[in-house]
Amino acid sequence: MSQQHSINQRNKAQVQAFWAALDSVGSRTAQQVCEDHLDPGFVWNGPAPLGQSVGPRAMAAAFWTPLKKAIPGLTRDIHMFFGGISSGRADGGQDGRRWVCGTGYLSGRPIESLLGIPAVGRPIRIRWGEFLRLDGDRIVEAQTIIDFVDWFEQVGLPVLPTSRGAAHVFPAPTAYDGVLSAPQDEAETHETLEFGRNFIYGGLNRFDQQDLSKMGMARFFHPNLKWYGPGGIGACLSFSEFETFHQRPWLEAFPDRKVQDLDSLFAEGRLLGASGIAGVRATHTGPYLETPATHKAIAISGLDIWLRSGDRFTENWVFVDMIHLFEQLGVDLFARMRSLSRKQADRF
Repeated sequence: MSQQHSINQRNKAQVQAFWAALDSVGSRTAQQVCEDHLDPGFVWNGPAPLGQSVGPRAMAAAFWTPLKKAIPGLTRDIHMFFGGISSGRADGGQDGRRWVCGTGYLSGRPIESLLGIPAVGRPIRIRWGEFLRLDGDRIVEAQTIIDFVDWFEQVGLPVLPTSRGAAHVFPAPTAYDGVLSAPQDEAETHETLEFGRNFIYGGLNRFDQQDLSKMGMARFFHPNLKWYGPGGIGACLSFSEFETFHQRPWLEAFPDRKVQDLDSLFAEGRLLGASGIAGVRATHTGPYLETPATHKAIAISGLDIWLRSGDRFTENWVFVDMIHLFEQLGVDLFARMRSLSRKQADRF
């Protein structure tokens, strides 16, 4: 096994140990687990409205302790898990940072509200994505996105128009084990990373603000693409649906959007991951999900995982911090959710 493989395997084992320890405890000891497994200066870039926390104690207090208190029987499903060395600079340079990422469901039956999201007496499945950076033998940074809009919909409080794509469709990979416990072929990893760089910086960033075909997405996506978007957008179950349900409305709203230097872009085997707290910048010059153009400059926080099959991506799991996005457009989706909840309670 090469040194790079050895380091990546060690990093994955470290993240797995952290998650396993966290998943085995309740709200009272979540803080201690975070302190045991995370660097004292750990920086957590959480989803809006939680934002950034510095230090394991602060992160636990902001997220894991209240989450486990609200959902004491919380369990974690991991659909994909892999790691690698990042090459996320637009100029092609390798930043050399080491990351591990995962996604899946956090499931359970809430017994009390969390952040104003009511407990409605039935189980929920919370879609989560997390990218963690390691330095030496310490976990020093993470970006986490929770699909709050989808959670709102599950409890009967839709804060955005009915999604164009299919709602609540976030499966594990098709006919592929996305939990990469064993080392992967280095040539395959290199091919995936180079393909991903060409896709992002040579495809996505080529939009001329008029013709979708100029981006050449058909060179990168299979005709039977499965694109799993966040709550409010939904899943697109073909390349044609992707163009119609997501890409066209997105680019009509944000025609000048550009992918920036990313916090991470790495591959392992056939899987590619990318994260960026402000990974995309754009101007809101067209309506989006019934929100009129504001002409504001915005930064979009997101996570992506792609599965490459041969010379195309066949699946793409997409996280967008929709709460943060709409906050920049002057729309407070949590306030909208709480208002809907009060109206619903008044009817009963």
